[in-house]
Amino acid sequence: MSNFLFSVNVTIPIFLVMVLGYFLRRIGMLNDNFVTIANKFNFKVTLPFLVFKDLASVDIMHVFDLKYVLFCAIATSACFWSVWGLSKIFMKDRTMIGAFTQASFRSSAAVMGLAFIQNIYGASAMGSLMIIGAVPLYNIYSVIVLTFEGNHPEGERDTAKIRQACINIVKNPIIIAIVLGLIVALLGNPLPTMVNKTVNTVAQMATPLALVALGAGFEGKKALTKIKPTLAAAFIKLIAQAAIFIPIAAACGFTGEKMVALVVMLAAPATPSCYIMAKNMHNDGTLTASIVVATTLLASVTLTAWIFILRTVGWI
Repeated sequence: MSNFLFSVNVTIPIFLVMVLGYFLRRIGMLNDNFVTIANKFNFKVTLPFLVFKDLASVDIMHVFDLKYVLFCAIATSACFWSVWGLSKIFMKDRTMIGAFTQASFRSSAAVMGLAFIQNIYGASAMGSLMIIGAVPLYNIYSVIVLTFEGNHPEGERDTAKIRQACINIVKNPIIIAIVLGLIVALLGNPLPTMVNKTVNTVAQMATPLALVALGAGFEGKKALTKIKPTLAAAFIKLIAQAAIFIPIAAACGFTGEKMVALVVMLAAPATPSCYIMAKNMHNDGTLTASIVVATTLLASVTLTAWIFILRTVGWI
């Protein structure tokens, strides 16, 4: 019972904040414009500040674990290439492949990952290392699959699309934050106290605002569309990936904060940015939205179960 209560106390508060956002949207206090602006603000400002703060404040030479970062990168890569390959073999509707692949492997690591670790440990050094290993690959792989599987206009060359996509990856605010945070950390964080406090203040807005925006943007009707591929993607995203790689991680000796970060990397719901990228790159936005909604709803159960299982076996 104590393990169950521990699990519930970790997961439920995060989802209750999302429920609050949903409720405020239903009573008219929040609207579509708020969701759009909040998501843009989170993506370009608060999340990069949060990632930068967590990296810059870490004694990177002391806590950096190359084995752990490589494991995150390898697991992310294996999930992506496996899902893409299997979807090309088994999916009859070829227009769904890009959207299905992206939403099946890409987690809401920056929001959910740091929130879960902060709830349990009050810090996120290992969450930052997980982000280093996974988030750049999330963006790169998403661009690749959406470029090659998208329904692009006739005559549009893939080489031009890939070139522009690479430029967009380099301009990605979270990737820039990772690079800057690593540089500051390696320099021993020489930033003045005033700057650090400003960064911390902005970073503190990231998780609650992102969760409220996620809840406010939740549209239950979309979860009913294309239900079979949606449920298949939800199973891969929330259960299958973690079931394969968590035992491997345990065999590699990862426990505690590292294991929680891996659980979120492998079993957190699909990030809402999947929908934005899918729509902008001529892929199935309806399927993507359905997967994001379904995984967000179901993760309140599955993540609680994963935390409970890992707590019970002593891995966290």
